Parts: sequence; structure tokens; C-alpha cells
Amino acid sequence: MTIKPREYLGTPLFEGAVKLLLLGSGELGKEIAIEATRMGVEVIAVDRYENAPAMQVAHKSYTVNMLDGAALKAIVHREKPDVIVPEIEAINTDALVELEEEGFFVIPNAKAVKATMDRVLLRKLAAEEAGVPTSRYEFAENLDELKDACEKVGYPCIVKAQMSSGGLGSSLVFSLNEVPKAFEEARTKARGFGGRMIVEGVIEFDLEVTELAVAHLGDDGKMKISFPKPVGHVRSGSHYHVSWQPFLDLDEQAGMTKSPVEGYGSQRHLAEDPPRGKLLWSSKWNGKYVPKEVVEEAERKIYDVAGKVVSRLLGDRGGLGLFGCEIFVKLGEDNGKPEVYFNEISPRPHDTGMVTMITQDLSEMALHVRAVLGLPIPEIRLRSIGAAHVILSHKDGKWAPRYGGVWEALSMPGVHVRLFGKPVTYFERRMGLALATASSITEAREKALKAAHLLESKIQY
Repeated sequence: MTIKPREYLGTPLFEGAVKLLLLGSGELGKEIAIEATRMGVEVIAVDRYENAPAMQVAHKSYTVNMLDGAALKAIVHREKPDVIVPEIEAINTDALVELEEEGFFVIPNAKAVKATMDRVLLRKLAAEEAGVPTSRYEFAENLDELKDACEKVGYPCIVKAQMSSGGLGSSLVFSLNEVPKAFEEARTKARGFGGRMIVEGVIEFDLEVTELAVAHLGDDGKMKISFPKPVGHVRSGSHYHVSWQPFLDLDEQAGMTKSPVEGYGSQRHLAEDPPRGKLLWSSKWNGKYVPKEVVEEAERKIYDVAGKVVSRLLGDRGGLGLFGCEIFVKLGEDNGKPEVYFNEISPRPHDTGMVTMITQDLSEMALHVRAVLGLPIPEIRLRSIGAAHVILSHKDGKWAPRYGGVWEALSMPGVHVRLFGKPVTYFERRMGLALATASSITEAREKALKAAHLLESKIQY
């Protein structure tokens, strides 16, 4: 794949326009569309339902089942986009491979999109090809093999469908008696195709981070990978709830973090994302400050793991775009070395990375757009410490919700609100985001939580 720096941009809806086709039109797609339209790019948004967030700001839109390969190819052949940008996992990846073979530019490349949706292929690529640390794992194709795999990995363990995302088809298993239920969950709720399963061991991490590694063209016109500051997050279930950047706020003069760790199992974590059951552990670093050398060593290892996986995904074909690489971080004992473990990666902006809309000079969506268009990214600057907290709906099937509490939320210094414009609710659907800047992670998380919970409590259904 030959990728050249882009010298010109056209005018939307006229001959010579640069066209970007979005496959998936949720809140991340909406921000991608906004960034692209700012550059004079013509945006075509596709999703399974009408009036999806990105459709509200795009030049054109189509409503189709994106697992229907014929439908996807028909849209691409009609629009002839310069770049095809998958924004979600539930896409017919075989169709993307065929379109790429016809000469269309799939971001980052069709093989990488397919590999990241396939948990079996992805774990083999990360652990066996890229050689990065991961949890223990085994594969299975039927119930008997799944029982054996769980026994080998040990309990508790996580059973995941081969083709899945967002927690669908995944189960936390504590004993052999629970394996049949996990098997049914993986078999019936997988996204896309693939009948295998992966069993993963549980790592007792202190923090989760997302490294938003971006593959782009450097000054010499060759592909390079740049690394923004890691984004920290904790969650009780499988869905994103709160994130912040940087993942640890280092005070250079003090040689320690400004904020104590409030990671997995901390009181703040339990307040932000109350668990439905008992948490499995609590970080031994909660309430403690992290030495500078531990922060720097953890960052170095995070960049190393993300870089190796992205490089292996792109391979000889190359490709452009931002990758959301999920990593578990163990800070080690008091005088020990931090350890990082690869978890998953998506070849697109990540939900946890929405915090970059207020923390970086170029948000993850702006970075993605620049990268996929072949435009330069000279540097990625952290402007402020910040946090993001989801605004969830708590009722099913309510159309056109209204949002109260906006005046009060926006009266808080440093607070910003993003309402996604989703037309209908379902229980715990992500409808918006509260963002907050502050002088420390602790303060930013507190403000984002307060604003988000205020807005949630005043949704009119």
C-alpha cells in the first residue's frame, strides 16, 4: 500500500471533493465527522438506524445493516470515497477485504480491521507474534473444550466470543458449574461470525489505561507511530464509564504524583461506577502517591506494548489512523517495577479517549482525521489535566429525551458537556458526556462525576 502526503483538499458536494465514508455513526463518529467537515471534507455517514449522531452533522447518510456485505459494497461503489473509516466493530469485514482488493482505501487496512474484531486472531497476534505480555489464555470450540480451557486458565476467568465487542458475548466465570451458561452467552450474543471462544485469566491490575497510538505520515513522508499521554480509566463492568488524562499526574518538583491513586476498588471508583456485585480485589496503591520513576517506567512500557501491537497489525501493508490500545497496569510493590499487560485494541478512536476533547490540542478524533487524510501531525500536546464521565439513560424505549440541569452543570468552572443527540433511549445507554479540567486528576474526576450525575438525574423521558 503506497500512501502519499496530501497536498490538496477539495470542496464538499462538488467535483474534486475529498470523501470520507463513516461506517458507524455514533458519538465517536459524530466527532470524526465534525473534525473532517472542518477540513472541508465531504462526509457520508452509515449506520443501522436513522438519525444516528454522525448523520446529524454529515453531508449524506445511509441506513443499512452493516453486517450485510452487499449493502456496504453498493454504498461504496456509489459514493467512491477516498477513505473508508470503520467506527464500530459490527461490520462485514470480508466485504472490507474485497473493497480493499478493488483499490479502495480502508482505514487502517482491511486485514487489521478484521484481526481486531476477532479475539482469537488478536490474542495470537499480540502474544505470539508481537510478543507482548498478556493474561493467560486458552481457546475452545465447544462446551467440553471450554470446560477444559477454564480449568487450565484457572478461576475466576473471562469467557469471550471470538467475534464480539462492548462486553457482548462475554462472561466472568467463577467455577465449572458456570461454564455452560458462559458458553451460551458467547454462542448467542457474539457479533458477526466465528464460533470459537477465548478464555482469559483475570489480572489484578491497579489501573486500566488506553494508549491512543496514532500511525501517521512523518516529515519524510514515511509512516511513523506517535504516542499521546496514556488515558486512565476504571470500570466495574464491561462498559466505559469514566476516564482521565494523563493516567497519573506527575509533579516534577516533588518527584511524585499530585494525586493519590484512586484505581480499581477505590472509594472513588465505587462512587463513579457502582458495581452490581462484589469486586474481586482492591488496588494496594489506592490512597498512595506514585514515585516519578515508577510513572516514567510505566509510561515507557505502555508505549512499547502499544507500538509493538500496532506495528504488527499494520505489517507490510502499512496503514494510517489512531488505535485505542487497552492495557492493564500493575504498579508493582512499593519498591518494585511496574508491569503492563495488553488487553485489546481497536483501529479507531476509543470511547475512553473522548476526554482528549478537553485535554489535548488535537483530540483523538482530530488526530484520526489528520492521519487518515495523510496530513501532518507535528506534535501532540497535553493542554490540561481532565476527566470525562458518561451521562446514561435509565429508561427503555423513550424517544427524544430532554436534558435538564444544563445551566447548573455548565456553571461549574472547567466543565463542558457533550450531548450526543441519540434519538431513543435504552437502559444505561450512553447519551452524553460531562468533561472537566482541573489542576489534579482527583479534582477533575470529582467535577466530571458531579456534572454527569446532575444531568442524569434531570433527564426528561
